[in-house]
Amino acid sequence: MSAKNEINVMRERDMQQVSARQKVVKTLVKVGVYAFLIAMALVVLFPFYWMLISSVKTLDEYRLSIPTFWPQKIMLSNYAEAFSTANLGRLFMNTLYVGVVSTLLSLVITVLCAFAFARLEFKGKDTMFGLMLATMMIPGELFTITNYQTVTNFGWTGTFTVLIVPFLVSVFYIYLLRQNFLQIPNELYLAAKVDGTSDLKYLWKVMIPLALPTLISITILKMMGAWNSYIWPRLVANDEAHRLITNGLRNAFTTTTGDVNYPVQMAAVAIVSAPLFLVFIFLRKYIMAGVSRSGIKG
Repeated sequence: MSAKNEINVMRERDMQQVSARQKVVKTLVKVGVYAFLIAMALVVLFPFYWMLISSVKTLDEYRLSIPTFWPQKIMLSNYAEAFSTANLGRLFMNTLYVGVVSTLLSLVITVLCAFAFARLEFKGKDTMFGLMLATMMIPGELFTITNYQTVTNFGWTGTFTVLIVPFLVSVFYIYLLRQNFLQIPNELYLAAKVDGTSDLKYLWKVMIPLALPTLISITILKMMGAWNSYIWPRLVANDEAHRLITNGLRNAFTTTTGDVNYPVQMAAVAIVSAPLFLVFIFLRKYIMAGVSRSGIKG
């Protein structure tokens, strides 16, 4: 074998060794990444697993000093008891009513405001929009006192109105939809105006269909926000007729002696959480699509 052939063989062998080492490194990195992701998934999912297994335990088993990670006796009757004890049917209807009405009204306000800031020209538009964005840096809790004083003066406390009206306007949703509207070519708007199309007709026929993914995202997020609302409903409308589902679970399972039937309470929490899980599982692609299409052009 000539010296040239020996050099080629050695070079090929070295390349094979380098390639083998690179494959090993890539495999180790991939294993490490998947191990980390699995560990984080277990950390996130364990509370939900504990909620589900606790919801089918007996109260005596739940109070054991050494917790069991699988129920000794499965008590599915806890779910029926939870539904009747907390009057979940009424709570579901109240929450659904507030969520649907507030979402529809909020969508109307959001669409009109976003269209005005994206397409119409008026004096002080940029300054007004900048001031609106500045309010996003103020924690919502700071508005609680002033909002409470306002609704009290209007006599809205203890009504569905107080649960709907104060949160109809969302600067974040307006900003999100405005960014989406800005991606629609302005030539379409100018051509529509030449043809004599009104602003509202152009908005309904052109801009809303093109921005439908973002509108779906806003609808889902608004409904989820209404479903999870706790502090404000508890402060202004915590009576039996207007109580929402998050507040209804707070003390529904506490006896007169102060004891809490935790398995039944966990069953109620599982029932309440189920709609949110289903929304996320089946509609998550719409949420991501709407958000991803709204932050390209500023």
